[in-house]
Amino acid sequence: MTAIRFLALALPLGLAACASTPAPEPAPVVIAAPEPEPFVMPEGYRWSHGHGPAGHEAMVETFGVTEIAANEFVWADTLPAEGEPRVIVDLKTQMTYAYKGDTLVGAASVSTGKEGKETQLGFWPILAKHRDYRSRKYNNAPMPFFQRMDNFGIGLHGGHNPGHAASHGCIRLPVPFAEKLFALTEIGTEVVVEG
Repeated sequence: MTAIRFLALALPLGLAACASTPAPEPAPVVIAAPEPEPFVMPEGYRWSHGHGPAGHEAMVETFGVTEIAANEFVWADTLPAEGEPRVIVDLKTQMTYAYKGDTLVGAASVSTGKEGKETQLGFWPILAKHRDYRSRKYNNAPMPFFQRMDNFGIGLHGGHNPGHAASHGCIRLPVPFAEKLFALTEIGTEVVVEG
């Protein structure tokens, strides 16, 4: 009889002990960002490297200038009525060129991704536009006239522009140029990053 009472008392205590033991923490799920696909040059495309229609010669012919200093730009007084907008960024010369159809309408010094955070080569459509954007990754940093080009937050925007690669991957433009470019482009406008 004593043994039966002992078991009866021990059973509820044992159940209570099991119920108060915390469940083990689940293992964290780590989702790594996919590696970017290697860039393949479309057949027939020729890089300008600052010497083709996107570069130096067109800038001299259109604006009469041979170089543009850090944080400076040129922009046409009037724009053609016809033609799709297009943007070309040359990583080698840290320059960008804005076109409407085949007409160069603006050029500016830029600051692209620094070592380890290089701006990726390629043909990028503008996916979203935000006039007063702030960075979600970098301490709420202002990125005026932001135009997103990929799904990881890389884009064109106004910002500090020392004239050399210094960003986390975005293409920083002189703010007044970024505003003019923002007005020129549309969702889907092609941005060619070369060099």
